[in-house]
Amino acid sequence: MTIDTEKLIEGLPKAELHLHIEGALEPEMMLALARRNGIELPYASVEEIHAAYQFDGLQDFLDLYYAGMSVLIEERDFHDLARAYLDKVADQGVTHVEIFFDPQAHTDRGIAFETVLSGLLSALETGERELGITSKLIMCFLRHLPEEQAFDALACACRHKDHIYAVGLDSGEAGNPPEKFARVYEAARKEGFLAVAHAGEEGPAAYVADALDILHVSRVDHGNHALDDPKLVARLVRKANTTDHVSPFQSATEGHSRHGRPSHQACARCGTSGERELR
Repeated sequence: MTIDTEKLIEGLPKAELHLHIEGALEPEMMLALARRNGIELPYASVEEIHAAYQFDGLQDFLDLYYAGMSVLIEERDFHDLARAYLDKVADQGVTHVEIFFDPQAHTDRGIAFETVLSGLLSALETGERELGITSKLIMCFLRHLPEEQAFDALACACRHKDHIYAVGLDSGEAGNPPEKFARVYEAARKEGFLAVAHAGEEGPAAYVADALDILHVSRVDHGNHALDDPKLVARLVRKANTTDHVSPFQSATEGHSRHGRPSHQACARCGTSGERELR
């Protein structure tokens, strides 16, 4: 008896546990929202946007990421973005998603926190009713901004604890160690939010250790450079309640494979599947 592996995988129910919703903005929608909201982009066509995605590193990706989200203005823009994502993953058998969102990138543009959240929530709620996809929202602090601004985002999140499950840390990692956000993470944990953080994506293995020891995260996002420290890898293997989110395709396209090792080896080295639902 032979097994059609591809067909088997397509039919399995799946969970997507590492998704930046602003990063799900596809070129066609980016141009459509730019026209709808009168936003001028540096791209004249879908083809030009696709070409821009041939980036060499994390910062190149982030430059495109932030330029793209400039088209997100109204509540319905955030709704349309999230609903388009849910429709797409529903066709792939996804039944649960855990979504990062970056409110500071929008509030800095004069978009109200509630505009962002309401648009996302309306899509997630209808997505659960109509598509059967459950969800959790993770609000990220932008690590290239001061911790004081992260406290502002946390204050907004505290008004919506029934909808925001956890806090995270993303954006440019180089020169922005976890310890920079120690106080806001402590405050967030006291408010009852779970804690996760991007660490070791472009930063050193020490950033992964600091995310564990200083931010007290229950999940490390990426963590590729943990492989540079065998003692840290051994610690992650022993730490049963902490897992890594490893994104092999993203890491490969950003040039983050180290010493010829594919980044997905982090899963094998740490003895985990690399993904775990927040509980």
